[in-house]
Amino acid sequence: MEDRLRILLCEDDENLGMLLREYLQEKGYNADLYADGESGYKAFLKGKYDLCVLDVMMPKKDGFALASEIRTINSEVPIIFLTAKSLKEDILEGFKIGADDYITKPFSMEELLFRIEAILRRVKGKKGKEVTMYKIGKFTFDTQKQVLMIDDKVNKLTTKESELLSLLCAHVNEILERNFALKTIWIDDNYFNARSMDVYITRLRKYLREDPSIEIINIHGKGYKLIAPEAEASEK
Repeated sequence: MEDRLRILLCEDDENLGMLLREYLQEKGYNADLYADGESGYKAFLKGKYDLCVLDVMMPKKDGFALASEIRTINSEVPIIFLTAKSLKEDILEGFKIGADDYITKPFSMEELLFRIEAILRRVKGKKGKEVTMYKIGKFTFDTQKQVLMIDDKVNKLTTKESELLSLLCAHVNEILERNFALKTIWIDDNYFNARSMDVYITRLRKYLREDPSIEIINIHGKGYKLIAPEAEASEK
């Protein structure tokens, strides 16, 4: 059985911290919660963490100072900042220190989870491997060659089509949040990119309709869900 990944969670808001810890634990992670940067730093020194979620404004040691000290010890562990600040200067400061992502409060639990999963995929995911092939229903999807195959028919996908289908496959039978997909693929979730994504969703539906057991459905106000009876991933 695969070990659960460990997350260092530093948040001085007691209610928010407990909610985040419980949510992450429900999603299969081990989350250790600390209410200030100093105790968080001591915990990092003692434990082996796969990812850090740090509030910026904390007593004793703020998130920026904590991240700087973590970076002197481990230059690769992913760091996500949580903050009520949205000033460009603060965001740039976070990335200069070495943050992998920056989430402005208020945010949804699902958004944090999706960002964590996206970062873990970038650092080769939970198993340390890259998914190169998906089996969805009667289709085989080769993410490297960007082709979707069924029987003897091969559909060559564009880069955007392939990236979007990869996200849907990674969240098969789960909701793929619209904003998360936009920011992951298009970087910005503006109106024009949103309309562009709708076009690509329509194209993917046309490809997939050759297997009636598969469909991409709209989840009103949230995003999309790829419904498939099978979704096996092959990794490098």
